Amino acid sequence: MIVLDSSAFFSMDGLPEEDHVCPPGVIRELEKYEDPRLNLWGDMVHVMDCSKASLAEVSEAARKTGDLGRLSPVDLTVLALALDVGGTIWSDDYSIQNVAAAMDIGYRAVGMAGIKKKAKWHYRCVGCGKWYNEKLPDCPICGSEMRSYRHRSR
Repeated sequence: MIVLDSSAFFSMDGLPEEDHVCPPGVIRELEKYEDPRLNLWGDMVHVMDCSKASLAEVSEAARKTGDLGRLSPVDLTVLALALDVGGTIWSDDYSIQNVAAAMDIGYRAVGMAGIKKKAKWHYRCVGCGKWYNEKLPDCPICGSEMRSYRHRSR
């Protein structure tokens, strides 16, 4: 089974000959951008909600990789749905791919090169230089913006 992210729809010219599912949020994103492929493929894509348990598991994995602040709520549901149905995610979103790799969920890039290896992200304040393991809207110490950095293995 293939679990489609919005980026897969935007990158594909046609649907593969397999069963396709996506969460409702992907359909809403396609409607928002008035993507014409939705009119062609809408009946061939099954829309399903993910379980709360899978969503919690994905959120925890994304927190551990440092991707939680990089993923939208729809991205999280794509990952959780893949976990629920045992499907392979088709997405060009690197953070989706990174969390999928960390959770041993299959993924495939569609229109771009996929990730080469798993990453762990850390965040640094551009003002005071303090490091954080999770993305914050701004530094709780000085209020400056945060930048993401790939964790380097030692």
